[in-house]
Amino acid sequence: MSEKPDNDSSLSFPLLTEYTKGAIDEENLINPHHSSTTITKPVSFFRTTLNGLNAISGVGILSVPYALASGGWLSLTLLFAIAMAAFYAGVLIKKCMDKNSSINTYPDIGELAFGKIGRLIVSVSMYMELYLVSIGFLILEGDNLNELFPNVELEFVPGLTISGKQFFVILVALIILPTVWLDDMSMLSYVSASGVFASAIILISISWTATLGEVGFHHKGTVLNLSGIPTSVSLYAFCYCAHPVFPTLYNSMRNKHQFSNVLLVCFILTTAGYAAMAIIGYLMFGPNVESQVTLNLPIDKLSSRVAIYTTLVNPISKYALMTTPITNALKNLLPRKYKNRFTKTLVSTLMVVSTVIIAITVPLFGELMSLVGAFLSVTASILLPCSCYLKISGKYRILGCETIAIVAIIVAAVVIGIAGTYTSIMDIVHHL
Repeated sequence: MSEKPDNDSSLSFPLLTEYTKGAIDEENLINPHHSSTTITKPVSFFRTTLNGLNAISGVGILSVPYALASGGWLSLTLLFAIAMAAFYAGVLIKKCMDKNSSINTYPDIGELAFGKIGRLIVSVSMYMELYLVSIGFLILEGDNLNELFPNVELEFVPGLTISGKQFFVILVALIILPTVWLDDMSMLSYVSASGVFASAIILISISWTATLGEVGFHHKGTVLNLSGIPTSVSLYAFCYCAHPVFPTLYNSMRNKHQFSNVLLVCFILTTAGYAAMAIIGYLMFGPNVESQVTLNLPIDKLSSRVAIYTTLVNPISKYALMTTPITNALKNLLPRKYKNRFTKTLVSTLMVVSTVIIAITVPLFGELMSLVGAFLSVTASILLPCSCYLKISGKYRILGCETIAIVAIIVAAVVIGIAGTYTSIMDIVHHL
């Protein structure tokens, strides 16, 4: 097997380290196959768990009440089923990495299993997922700022009017823009580590609004809504889209044998948080819950404003981390003579501009996240780990309990992916 290059992307760095020395030099930024000068001390069990919680917890927590409302109370069982499948897929990633010490990144696993085609498939799935999630960040920001400051409308010239949501998307993009010009990935990783705390604050604030803010729990909800199951499952799958980061977390650990325990703790805590938010949001607003539960909150309440402002800070801090792997890949396609600071800044800026255009054109947070969950999260978080493990381990030749279980997960993931993708695309077309 050919030697694996070290990928110099944000997914190749621990999200939180105990010690970082050095920086990424100019040559490393230009050539991702060049070894990095960043040195990280092995990370403890606790800090790796914190990394995992930060990677898994995200803006998906805002959409789980809408997912529950779409599928009904029984759809909660699907949340737990997807969580277990995603956890097992994470364990399979660890097993793949145990097979070959040269594996450093998620695409490395794809190449070990299926050669260059495998690396390409994994890379495309990963980059598309990151790109669409970044668009979702901008839509989320525009929606929530428009909720806080309604009726904003700017007319630049006669016939050219920018509505509140569009204006706020552009404004947030301008705020984010300097962060995508940063070269130090470790600094971006430190900034993004606030995610796990932000999710906790959002959950506490919304619970506060329900119990002390006179909103209350007045809706009983529906037991089952079959027509909404594809949307529900897709949004649940979106909540577990951190698998491309798992190889980084595994490699950063002091005791790699404990990585399965790290995953177990992370998935238990995040699933408990997702389930709690889904139940609280659904009881508060019933079938009227928005694709982002923060849009239902009464903005005159302090707790509501805390939740919304926390929601606004989190995507801003993570946007650069999500888009940097894509921009690095695009920069590496440039001829060597054009690989300088100006072109790198230009590529990063164009990346932001492209996401702004799509966020303004398709301002549908719930539908977009459903599409990401059905098509990309299911692929990157379940299908690819299971398929790669069967190939790398050779278990596809042996009809045992493990093989049957993995094949069953793959079949279920394919069904979810097809049904969810079709439903999401139809919803987007319907709302355009």
